[in-house]
Amino acid sequence: MPATDTRELVLTRLIDVPRDKLFRCWTEPALITQWFTPPPWKTVAAVVDVRAGGASVITMQGPDGTQMPNRGVYLEVVSNERLVFTDAYTSAWVPSDKPFFTCILTFEDEGGGTRYTARARHWTAQDCTEHEKMGFHQGWGIATDQLARLAATL
Repeated sequence: MPATDTRELVLTRLIDVPRDKLFRCWTEPALITQWFTPPPWKTVAAVVDVRAGGASVITMQGPDGTQMPNRGVYLEVVSNERLVFTDAYTSAWVPSDKPFFTCILTFEDEGGGTRYTARARHWTAQDCTEHEKMGFHQGWGIATDQLARLAATL
């Protein structure tokens, strides 16, 4: 997909932490709940089966107490290198009501740290625009800062 595609949002950072620690933060439930959601939201539960075809449910809670479960399925898992997941399926290849995006995370060695790249590929340009207006860059940026701080403590 070209970088100028109207259906893709990208966040990339050079993080001064080894990639295995960042990968752990994305794949271990106890760690996911510590960094995943930018305040004032918080992550109250994470259930993950980290393997191709495995389901995940990460539940966020808003400041008013409203809970928002995010269901998905892992499409590809390459330990310490790559995670691909989508909300197009909820579990065991059961289609979701409204697929929104597929996320491609890459963790690459660079200069003693990790080049972390998150690509959000949307089904439509409208979904991509909506995600950007929801605050993709700011929200994922804050979450990435939280991810980096937590990974540095492992």
